[in-house]
Amino acid sequence: MSEPIRVTRPSDGKNRAAAAAGSRLSVRLARLLNMVPYFQANPGISAAEAAVELGVSTKQLMTDLNQLWMCGLPGYGPGDLIDLSFSEESIEVTFSAGIDRPLRLTSPEATALLVALRSIADLPGMVDPSAAHSAIAKIESAISGTKFEGPTLPVPVEAPSVATVRSALENVHALRLVYYSASRDEVSERVVDPIRIVLVDNNSYLQAWCRQAEGVRLFRLDRIEEATELDEPARPPADATDETAALDLFVDDPAVPLARLLIRPDYAWVVDQYPMHRVTTHPDGSVEATMRFATLDWMARLLLGFGAGVTVLGPQELVAAVRDRSGTALSAYAELAADGVLQTPGFEEVGPA
Repeated sequence: MSEPIRVTRPSDGKNRAAAAAGSRLSVRLARLLNMVPYFQANPGISAAEAAVELGVSTKQLMTDLNQLWMCGLPGYGPGDLIDLSFSEESIEVTFSAGIDRPLRLTSPEATALLVALRSIADLPGMVDPSAAHSAIAKIESAISGTKFEGPTLPVPVEAPSVATVRSALENVHALRLVYYSASRDEVSERVVDPIRIVLVDNNSYLQAWCRQAEGVRLFRLDRIEEATELDEPARPPADATDETAALDLFVDDPAVPLARLLIRPDYAWVVDQYPMHRVTTHPDGSVEATMRFATLDWMARLLLGFGAGVTVLGPQELVAAVRDRSGTALSAYAELAADGVLQTPGFEEVGPA
């Protein structure tokens, strides 16, 4: 009697590692195959310029070129392999081995690309609106099989301040901004060294080194009232260019005042809607939380909007500000009621005719 066949399966960790490696290889293969027509369209381009456009490091690009140099048609004789002339100063394709056009998108890839383009095309600063809408029209034309004749829908006009920000990023220039800060409820002017444009909570921001604050800050693009590109290079500190720097919109800065709040159980949603840190939850469901604020007036106005749902525990100046404002409001209502301005509205009962 023959022995049963035993099948040994790799662990889940090995499966995941193999899948990740396969994904990386497929991405690299697609990049390699598209590099030939790219360099044919850009003869003599430097490695540094090409690396920026292809989204890889210069070291990775040179590794890819060495790999590509050994690719070609079956047979793999000298006349079948892709031939390149490349260095860090100049890259040229001398023999393409028949790879003269970029890879075509599959229907799922084209659909995914369209969805992604549409989702960011209307966000300020994320992409050039005219380029994005032109790309959308070309992809739609390729999917439908019709001849591309340009975008059919009007391209949204980009705000001048946003266009200036993108130009400064491209030219690596400093910026002078006139910016409205919602947390401070004020307009300020400052000089910044732009780093990149990022998307946080469905809003686009300029991530930049603020020379006034001496730190990395996020400036929401639709709140930049004016932007002037300066004729001087942007020089953010090396440690400020990290991709995750200041991506928390409400950095826990000890120099900024800290409010201590008691939130009723039926107002617990406030903790999730505002930049608060939960301290403790009481047996009755009420929550103690903290929140940093820029100005006393702004914080007092915010808390008054919650009514009795949120009680201020500290600091004392914030308690006093909320008490004074609420007392003034109650006095104003009392005066209006005494003058007969505020009356309980009457209701007329309407029955069948």
